[in-house]
Amino acid sequence: MTGWIVLGVLLLILLGLILYVILIYNGFVQLKNNINRDWSNIDVLLKQRYDELPKLIKVCEGYMQHEQKTLEAVIKARSMAGTARADQDRMQAQNALSETLKSLFMVVERYPDLKADAGFRQLSNRISELEDQIADRRELYNAAVTIYNTRIDQFPDVLIARPFNFTSRTLWEIDPTHRQDVDVSFQHS
Repeated sequence: MTGWIVLGVLLLILLGLILYVILIYNGFVQLKNNINRDWSNIDVLLKQRYDELPKLIKVCEGYMQHEQKTLEAVIKARSMAGTARADQDRMQAQNALSETLKSLFMVVERYPDLKADAGFRQLSNRISELEDQIADRRELYNAAVTIYNTRIDQFPDVLIARPFNFTSRTLWEIDPTHRQDVDVSFQHS
């Protein structure tokens, strides 16, 4: 009789352990899928921005004959963003594209006729909206990656994560030079 009780207790412990492993594993799968979903949401916005850029460049070309370098930089960054495949390369290409867009909008300040153009205003507003949405989605993506990376490194979850090959994911980071203070000088005439 005691042998059956001991066997029953051992089976319950084993069953509890199996259920625990299943719960932890499924939690990792859910977190990984959340990260993939968040990345896909960013990708949708990046594609929309990618599709809007040729229209913006076309509007700018007529006004900005002397700013060819800026337009070429945007076109090159767009091309890099379209061909990057690895997550890290895609992040770097998208960051470069965001930077060239900032440069383009700064140059536009010198062209009052372009700023007044209804097509330009509409396209620049659309791209600014997309940039804001991309920033929001990057924040969600980074939050999901942080939760996932924390979980796979914590005990006892690490005991499940390593054997099932759950590896850490990369946060979306900006170029370190973008963290530096901006020099601001006011010109007196």
